[in-house]
Amino acid sequence: MTIDLGTHPLTRWTGPFDLPAFGSIQDQGFEPVFDAALVAHEAEIEAIAGNSETPTIENTLQALELSGDALDRASAVFWMLAGAHTNERIQSVERAISPRMARHFSAISMNPRLFSRIDDLFNRRDELDLDPETRRVLEKTWRRYVRSGAKLGDEDKAALAKINEELASLGASFGQNVLADESSWVMFLDVGDLDGLPDFLKAAMAEAAASRGEAGRYAVTLSRSIYEPFTTFSERRDLREKAFRAFTMRGQNGGATDNSEVVRRTLELRAEKARLLSYESYAALKLEETMAKTPAAVLALLEPVWQKALEKAAVDQEGLEAIASGEGHNHPIAAWDWRHYAEKLRAQRFAFDEAELKPYLQLENVIAACFDVATKLFGIGFREEKGVTAWHPDVRTFAVLNADGTQRGTFLADYFNRPTKRSGAWMSALQSGYKLGGGSKPIIYNVMNFARPPQGEAALLSLDEARTLFHEFGHALHGLLTDVTWPLVAGTAVSRDFVELPSQLYEHWLTVPQVLEKHARHKETGEPMPQALIEKMEAAKTFNAGFATVEFTSSALIDMAYHQLSKAPDDPLAFEADTLEALDMPEAIAMRHRTPHFQHVFAGDGYSAGYYSYMWSEVLDADAFAAFEEAGDPFDPETAAKLRQFIYSAGGTQEPETLYTAFRGRMPSADAMMAKRGIA
Repeated sequence: MTIDLGTHPLTRWTGPFDLPAFGSIQDQGFEPVFDAALVAHEAEIEAIAGNSETPTIENTLQALELSGDALDRASAVFWMLAGAHTNERIQSVERAISPRMARHFSAISMNPRLFSRIDDLFNRRDELDLDPETRRVLEKTWRRYVRSGAKLGDEDKAALAKINEELASLGASFGQNVLADESSWVMFLDVGDLDGLPDFLKAAMAEAAASRGEAGRYAVTLSRSIYEPFTTFSERRDLREKAFRAFTMRGQNGGATDNSEVVRRTLELRAEKARLLSYESYAALKLEETMAKTPAAVLALLEPVWQKALEKAAVDQEGLEAIASGEGHNHPIAAWDWRHYAEKLRAQRFAFDEAELKPYLQLENVIAACFDVATKLFGIGFREEKGVTAWHPDVRTFAVLNADGTQRGTFLADYFNRPTKRSGAWMSALQSGYKLGGGSKPIIYNVMNFARPPQGEAALLSLDEARTLFHEFGHALHGLLTDVTWPLVAGTAVSRDFVELPSQLYEHWLTVPQVLEKHARHKETGEPMPQALIEKMEAAKTFNAGFATVEFTSSALIDMAYHQLSKAPDDPLAFEADTLEALDMPEAIAMRHRTPHFQHVFAGDGYSAGYYSYMWSEVLDADAFAAFEEAGDPFDPETAAKLRQFIYSAGGTQEPETLYTAFRGRMPSADAMMAKRGIA
């Protein structure tokens, strides 16, 4: 089959707002398009590498940056579907294309003639009169090629390429295995099994059961939007335990979907990759290009937080045991008990329970709040465009408008859980925004996994889910507000431990009084959230901080422990257990992400040796929001203008420390973060 990349719907996007024409895209069409796009990109690279003219920014760096457009477009659509709306056909293509793409990009990174041209420009950079952004792109490109093996000998290049190819396959398998375990497990319940469950949860569970052919019953699934409130409110300890064990054993159930060997081999290959590139460990390799720079700097953040979190969790556990004992239960607090008794302790201490907030946190209103905050801070607007076909009927499309009414970009949102979608929440881009060449407007999307409400009813969010929506929209704004020339530094193309700053910072505006007053309205009466409830929410906001911090930090420490090794463990799960024991991990708290389903770290390379980044960025976000508090206005125009210029719009045009200092005047300490968490 001959593919015309200039007309194919995967590579020439003719839908509204420059979107792909999703209605014309068929699963079976991916392989031939990838075949053609890979060949086309190889030809472009060959033309750049084989150019006999003296290397210039235009004929080498710019040509390289703008090459592979057809491959980029096909890949953007494919990987979006692989995460948000997959099927067996797409998964089959994913398993085949992942190693092939790794092989393709390894060949580019290790192309000696291409690197020779980049190296020539890099060595002459002081003579080329480059603007600061172009110079940074040149330096980042050179370092990226060196770190990808450009200076290795032929034998080591071949070995590294083989490692990259196998790692890509392993990452695809890991993610598919977790999704298979998540989507295949369900616990159907009847009316007599629902003791303690609030109406909102029963409604969501009824909808989940009906969608699985069990109308009239109730389903517990492994979506956090159902699993977490179920283990919080259910009075049935036996059912809480069953759900907990299923949730924590994802990827470790034996058989075809077991990730134990996938993890072992991944760690083995990563350690070998680090050795080939002359790094002490994979963590040393990954951290070199971050704000932290070294494993020692990461541990200097995590270890003091860990000790304070353990102390706080131990005190909290005593309170939970008192609640359980008061109910006549003498069993020790187990991991499937913690959320349950913590909610009761919160109600006792603060006369507050999370279920009280739900009627005031309608999905539609939280979306409107996200948009309203962006308008007040940055002057941009949002207009929903009805009738636009996307990858699933749930997906909503919004035009993003500049203050003068011109279109800045496009935002798509996919909010509800379904079996074809991997768990969690994320932001990504179908297209980045930049000015190079003909320029490109950003097309950004958010994916969530909220429980679908019954037909005709409003979707209600927990406070954590509302924060998640704000968090991912903060990432989206980082992509939408980008104002750069080069694609390499556009939007979220920043160091891993800086990329969470715009998202975590944006969460702060959810509970700003003006935002709650306008958008936290009761689903039936339309009345604003009562001040007494807001005060209870604020008083309780650091409640259970020990649990939350232990849950997160244990995962970050395990990630670092794995990737600091010079030799991979023979049994990673035994290593996980031994490391947690050495850390004095409380038996009553489970890691937020156990190894067999730790997708941040093993379903690809994104957050490997990088899960700490959320806390590193939290140090920044706590300090950054304080700038608005010091100004006396959460929407202070002068502070907002600096925030846009140096954080949301600047992408990776400068070192993150430089950008943050330009915004805030200095770098922060961890004190504000620990105070915010309630563990100072």
